[in-house]
Amino acid sequence: MPSGLGNYLAIALSSMAVYLFLLIAIRLLGRNELSQLSVVDLIFVLLISNAVQNAMVGPDSSLLGGLVAASALFLLNLLLKRLTYRFPRLNKMIEGEAVMLVHQGQLNIQNMARVHMTMADLNEAIREHGVKDIAQVDLCVLEVDGNISVLSHDYQKTTHHKRKTKKTIKQNLN
Repeated sequence: MPSGLGNYLAIALSSMAVYLFLLIAIRLLGRNELSQLSVVDLIFVLLISNAVQNAMVGPDSSLLGGLVAASALFLLNLLLKRLTYRFPRLNKMIEGEAVMLVHQGQLNIQNMARVHMTMADLNEAIREHGVKDIAQVDLCVLEVDGNISVLSHDYQKTTHHKRKTKKTIKQNLN
């Protein structure tokens, strides 16, 4: 095997190893809302990507080395998507499950603690869904994508959306 081909195989394998490591680490460390990164989360993601870059490509900073690393990541991601579709238990292990936070106006304290959600966060999310008080909530669920779904008015009103951005709030105030 030529040394160039061996180098690119090493890049592909290293990239896949880093991908799997990060997948496991994020899953084990938990997450509330991946779809809504805070400033701290964004900085963390940027620093992690910089920290693992050398582990993936080593001294090869060529275009081909980067394309090999990216291709390996895309292929592994595609493989994991297909496997999680075919094997629901694997999907549950990787993605987790939706977590019920409120049922018929009653707060589930254990689940709140499990997902590290504060009362202030929950109250804010419920207000964003147009409900004034937890007692009016029929069902409130933290979805696997990090969004919060709220059902109210005897399960007749369903809302599921991401938090408003500052730009949207300013537009609504004007």
